[in-house]
Amino acid sequence: MDEGRQPLSRKLPISSSKISPYRLIILLRLVILGLFFHYRILHPVNDAYGLWLTSVICEIWFAVSWILDQFPKWDPIVRETYLDRLSLRYEKEGKPSDLADIDIFVSTVDPMKEPPLITANTVLSILAVDYPVDKVACYVSDDGAAMLTFEALSETSEFARKWVPFCKKFKIEPRAPEWYFAQKLDYLKDKVNPSFIRERRAMKREYEEFKVRINGLVAMAQKVPEDGWTMQDGTPWPGNNVRDHPGMIQVFLGQNGVRDIEGNLLPRLVYVSREKRPGFDHHKKAGAMNALIRVSAVISNAPYLLNVDCDHYINNSKALREAMCFMMDPTSGKKICYVQFPQRFDGIDRHDRYSNRNVVFFDINMKGLDGIQGPIYVGTGCVFRRQALYGYDAPVKKKPPRKTCNCLPKWCCCCCRSRKKNKKGKSNKKNKDTSKQIYALENIEEGIEGIDNEKSSLMPQIKFEKKFGQSPVFIASTLKEAGGVPTGASTASLLNEAIHVISCGYEDKTDWGKEIGWIYGSVTEDILTGFKMHCHGWRSVYCIPKRPAFKGSAPINLSDRLHQVLRWALGSVEILLSRHCPIWYGYGCGLKPLERFSYINSVVYPITSIPLIAYCTLPAICLLTGKFIVPEISNYASILFMALFISIAATGILEMQWGGVGIHDWWRNEQFWVIGGASSHLFALIQGLLKVVGGVNTNFTVTSKAADDGEFSDLYLFKWTSLLIPPLTLLVFNLIGVIIGVADAISNGYETWGPLFGKLFFSLWVILHLYPFLKGFLGKQDRLPTILLVWAILLASIFSLLWARVNPFVSKGDIVLEVCGLDCN
Repeated sequence: MDEGRQPLSRKLPISSSKISPYRLIILLRLVILGLFFHYRILHPVNDAYGLWLTSVICEIWFAVSWILDQFPKWDPIVRETYLDRLSLRYEKEGKPSDLADIDIFVSTVDPMKEPPLITANTVLSILAVDYPVDKVACYVSDDGAAMLTFEALSETSEFARKWVPFCKKFKIEPRAPEWYFAQKLDYLKDKVNPSFIRERRAMKREYEEFKVRINGLVAMAQKVPEDGWTMQDGTPWPGNNVRDHPGMIQVFLGQNGVRDIEGNLLPRLVYVSREKRPGFDHHKKAGAMNALIRVSAVISNAPYLLNVDCDHYINNSKALREAMCFMMDPTSGKKICYVQFPQRFDGIDRHDRYSNRNVVFFDINMKGLDGIQGPIYVGTGCVFRRQALYGYDAPVKKKPPRKTCNCLPKWCCCCCRSRKKNKKGKSNKKNKDTSKQIYALENIEEGIEGIDNEKSSLMPQIKFEKKFGQSPVFIASTLKEAGGVPTGASTASLLNEAIHVISCGYEDKTDWGKEIGWIYGSVTEDILTGFKMHCHGWRSVYCIPKRPAFKGSAPINLSDRLHQVLRWALGSVEILLSRHCPIWYGYGCGLKPLERFSYINSVVYPITSIPLIAYCTLPAICLLTGKFIVPEISNYASILFMALFISIAATGILEMQWGGVGIHDWWRNEQFWVIGGASSHLFALIQGLLKVVGGVNTNFTVTSKAADDGEFSDLYLFKWTSLLIPPLTLLVFNLIGVIIGVADAISNGYETWGPLFGKLFFSLWVILHLYPFLKGFLGKQDRLPTILLVWAILLASIFSLLWARVNPFVSKGDIVLEVCGLDCN
């Protein structure tokens, strides 16, 4: 077969030598769990019934959570792409490239917490990507309407004229200048061309001057003038009032003949700030992304979209081609709604104390989901199919028609299916007719004219307006599956229409945020949006190229990390308490059962915080009271407990083996699961209930994207937050329990040491999991935080009083052996 006609990608199943033992261990663990609960329930601890009942309830919940998390990983796969075949098929020599157009979205909101230099590097990596320049458009959403972001983008567009040809000439990686020049590599290796050495040094000087200009803008923006900012022509900056300003669009590159220094075309670069007015719900990031969908549809209307955060640059210049190997595959591409890449991060400490890399999720869980129906969320570094975001169903494979249908009654399944197909055919025909009518509106020079005169002949368009909003140009773009803009419209008229589609009231009484675009109702709009698309029958793909496609920064400070996890958990709670909850939503659609399992697990996991905190409290209570949650262990029970622990360890080891995850990363993930579960997940559950039941809303601040001084200075920065209280309480509680338990065993003799070891193991397990929290809490400070001292003294005082009240040195028998100490003579 001609190589240009072969598939553009293929699945690589995990080898049977790795996956078969893994599946066997899962089944064995299910059997062991059944025997374990049979023993636990039938053998209560009568003298500690409350502790026993609490532990059993917690263990049952942990088992259910494990099942929801485990079975979607039953059939993990890895994918391989063939970029050479993609070029042979769509980039034939001497002809224009047939690769599909891509619109790339970059979102930012606060230039003080998301430094413009980081955003500029992300934009530069996009403009220099290895893809045809006429098929790439970059849209930067400034949801804070900051003049600093606008000016920084203007400087970036000028520097791009020098940076882009340099990248493409020497094929450098990565194409974000900050990270390219920061590489500790011998850049002369395999590059002996003298011109490269000369031009690299010149480009580094140019970049240093560019950084000075950007930092100068940042320094100038520290002090806002009393009358607000003014532009170069003397007019006030429209975004001086962040909460009340008109929509703003500025095209920096891609028009007016702006070329690079070598005379070549540059990708389009567009600044967008949607309209903000008091009294409107702007839906935060999800609303900004939906505004970008409409703006891009009017201006460029590429059939595919890429979403990145302002701090996530393109680390692999061929990332877009990697995605097109799936999207443009003639056989399987039509059913794919998005291609998700794993998130990789720079600037994380070597030990990854707070599991910022999250490799267990990206390298184990996501590979498992890819074997079912695809990744469950549409996070940063995700390439979308625009038609899927418009709420259209996935194409269904045509089946041969039935010759006869004699079944009765007429509303039976076969007849219903045939009627639905007929209705669908009529609907498609109606859509084509409407499409032709709508395209008639596009022969315009300035503005959108002639709408009133065409109303009578465009009655079907009303349905489109209720769904997409009142913009004929945008509605026309939604019907063009292959993309493309109206041929008869001028640039000025399209920009006017683009301003219209980002107005505050455009989404009123439409399906935006309900069935179209990024779905509203949760701060984790990525999970909700992916869920809706999968419910429409689409499947997604997980792509892990050899060179990471995207890299970003992560909040390595303990408090910022906990707030980040809080945001994700709160979004899951909002989905759990909404009509879109995967427990009851979307049955009878294209969602597969195991994919539903994974979605259910993604929204119920914050509930685990309650049994987790209770279970982490039990060891200290057992040490303080001398009771235990397990009765005297028999030989059968000891075998069960050992089998359970071995199966848990074996499952983790085999997952690490086929997922390619190191034990250090796995252990850090386990530790932060306890830390985050005892703090962020609990607060998210409370805040979610307050928001849904009591209407109490919670505002989130943007996490800082850069450290101030030193490579990991932020790692040791102490920021007090109430999220630190629950883990701190658990930590101090268990430490005091260990001290009192050991002291009690010493005073009561050697016979008490046997039962003590089980309780100590239980408590030390909790302390070991909370160790990164303790280290991050203490940091590199000269003295302990005051709150730690106060909290420790308070708890120690309480337990000291309990100690005196219980008086463990008194004999447990009827006769008091304690000497009074008085001389009666």
